[in-house]
Amino acid sequence: MSDPVTTPGPAAHQKIDTSVPHSARIWNYWLGGKDNYPVDEDAGDAYTAVFPGIVTIARSSRAFLRRNIAYLVAEAGIRQFLDIGTGLPTADNTHEVAQRIAPETRIVYVDNDPMVLAHARALLYSAPEGATAYIDADVLDPGSVLREAAKTLDFERPVALILSNILGHIADYDQARSVVTRLMEALPSGSYLSINDGSRGIDPGFEAAQDAYNESGAAPYVLRTVEEITAFFEGLELVEPGVVPVPQWRPDADSPAGGTIAEHGGLARKP
Repeated sequence: MSDPVTTPGPAAHQKIDTSVPHSARIWNYWLGGKDNYPVDEDAGDAYTAVFPGIVTIARSSRAFLRRNIAYLVAEAGIRQFLDIGTGLPTADNTHEVAQRIAPETRIVYVDNDPMVLAHARALLYSAPEGATAYIDADVLDPGSVLREAAKTLDFERPVALILSNILGHIADYDQARSVVTRLMEALPSGSYLSINDGSRGIDPGFEAAQDAYNESGAAPYVLRTVEEITAFFEGLELVEPGVVPVPQWRPDADSPAGGTIAEHGGLARKP
């Protein structure tokens, strides 16, 4: 296994704040991980007390991403991934799923959380035939993301852009749309966009729990309607079955049980 490349940035020099719950660590807790602190467990337990279904959403989201990546590598022939808002490493990271199928696949992870960056070198390793890089950058600065990613990825060849549960952290919808557009404009024809995010208008219990979380002092996460999530794919060719609750996107034998949950996602190709 070869070491990943890590590009340091401002977050690499920040102190990890263990006094305030953090979404990446709470998500890790719900997924059964150990990279979290008591404050995150307390926040996660408070959330599940209001809405126990969040654990199903978290695990269904992870399974959706795994199926997306497997489709992209095995059926669409993609060999390059740009995964923004990676979160804490857990089972079936993007490079693990992709390189099990095609070891030569190249992956660039992007995040700007100091705890995520602290774990990057220890946990993210590439198959020797491929490459894995980790960038300290902010999704709100697509120019920096693309500039650093170009050191590992070839933007003359198709790239799969993954935005998994990250766009909800951009409160302004028009700004979120602009970020997606700017990133996809830089990618060539034949590239793909994968998005999944929490959805509004499906489960009042989820909305109440998320509203309470957003008022707790933690970094807020905005739920969006299915129509708003679908609009992120404007101008692209949606892969069947389109934008659906994540358990319904090409389920397989390893998919967690679940039907219509308040987490929607889709995958689309750039013509």
